[in-house]
Amino acid sequence: MVNERYTELLRQSFRENAQRAAFTNYEGNTLTYAEVAHQIQHLHDLFRRAGIQPQEHVALIGKNSANWAISYLATITYGCVVVPILPNFIGSDVHHIVNHSSSVWLFAGIQNMEQLDWGSMPGLKGAISLDDFSVIAQRVVLHPEVNTVTLNDVPYIADVSLPANMVLLYTSGTMGFSRGVMLNHLSISGNIQYARTYMPLVPGDRILSFLPLAHAYGCAIEFLYPFTLGCHITFLGKLPTPPVLIKAFGEVRPRLILSVPLIIEKIYKKQLKPVLEKPTMKVLMAIPGINKLIYKKVNKKLSAVFGDNFHEVVIGGAPLNEDVQRFLKKIKFRFTVGYGMTECGPLISYAGWKVNPVNSCGRVVDQLSIKIDSDNPETKVGEILVKGTNVMTGYYRNPEATDEALTSDGWLRTGDLGIIDRKGFLYIKGRSKSMILGANGQNIYPEEIESKINNFPFVSESLVVERRDNLVALVYPDLDWADAHKISEEQINHLMENARLQLNKELPAFMRISGFQLFKTEFEKTPKKSIKRFLYQNS
Repeated sequence: MVNERYTELLRQSFRENAQRAAFTNYEGNTLTYAEVAHQIQHLHDLFRRAGIQPQEHVALIGKNSANWAISYLATITYGCVVVPILPNFIGSDVHHIVNHSSSVWLFAGIQNMEQLDWGSMPGLKGAISLDDFSVIAQRVVLHPEVNTVTLNDVPYIADVSLPANMVLLYTSGTMGFSRGVMLNHLSISGNIQYARTYMPLVPGDRILSFLPLAHAYGCAIEFLYPFTLGCHITFLGKLPTPPVLIKAFGEVRPRLILSVPLIIEKIYKKQLKPVLEKPTMKVLMAIPGINKLIYKKVNKKLSAVFGDNFHEVVIGGAPLNEDVQRFLKKIKFRFTVGYGMTECGPLISYAGWKVNPVNSCGRVVDQLSIKIDSDNPETKVGEILVKGTNVMTGYYRNPEATDEALTSDGWLRTGDLGIIDRKGFLYIKGRSKSMILGANGQNIYPEEIESKINNFPFVSESLVVERRDNLVALVYPDLDWADAHKISEEQINHLMENARLQLNKELPAFMRISGFQLFKTEFEKTPKKSIKRFLYQNS
């Protein structure tokens, strides 16, 4: 049973780890826990001078960094609700989230601030630079400094109720598709206490933070959890390409690694598979005894890629290729696959690498109950429903979406389909919702992109689908418009390509369209005139 706020775990960590290294910016400076506490007190003083009140919302946008983490901690320890925003959202999406979330202050990196229009965020009272914590914009007069900042190892930490909201996470940026997930102290503490039990770390252990901190997964397990134990967190702060990550893993040598499938699959495909498919290697792999030596050598080589100091690589955010899983199991590589979603902050299921079967994403976490909406959950696929401490309190200012997601007795409809075997292992079989999981684990809502495509004059209707890890737009053109303007099919194709280039300038990198595919007939629809999306997803 979760019975303490996350901030109480912070208080204990500050007290016990004051002189330990806390945060390092990759290829940059390092701060101790005491120095982090001092920076938090400085921001608390700034909050007081600005008249910020507990439970007000404070938005936060920028790349992973020590100052991002300090801003997050300062906000929640002051008793406010933090609103993390993905740094690759375009300006109009950031404006919408800031306004929809009722944020009163904004932390922003200079690069992010340059793309924002201050006048488009009228509810903000001020903005603070993530580079040096200076005030870069304001609509209120700051009260005189009260000189309360000291070198105390434990900063002021507000006493807030357990059910009080701590984080407001947006799963989408575009107006009309807003899903601001409200997570309270119970949810975050539940996630952290589970990790402390089943993903053991000790003070001084090193962590490399490279997943987006504005995502629940990276934030909870790469930052919030290890910080409560006195771990040393290094923020990569740059695009986590495989070459960059391999170099960073070798230098940081982290004890626990989070990953998305794309990274593992690329390493397997580019570094391991070509060697294993050589004729000589295939012969050796077929010889009992010799193959075990080869597996051991490959395991050692792959472990070295990740710094060779880790307990486990935990993979989440998207399905991991089954062939890759079976090979990694064969060589006894220390990996596992988990399952979660923002609405659970994020953990739903997990099991350690020694016991988790191929294609399973573990057993439900202690803080949740789980059930499959089917008359035979072991064999008949049904929607996965969960209930318990980790589950969100609802979607901010969106009662319709909340009622759709949560049953009257508190079960969260995940929108995912699965089965549970007799040992309690969960197997995800598909997604009942139209959401697409990008290769790096980002949530992609095709309706958002389609709404933009449908604005082009030559488009009658569109569908965005996934094809070989790329997004493709299926388009049924407006034939009446084409006839009126005497536009040929060849010219329509040219218009579509120009539109694609224009569209991609308005979208984050992970949502960009790789190509348009022309349909000569309109899409098949239901009686309600909704497109039967499932007919086109795997064409």
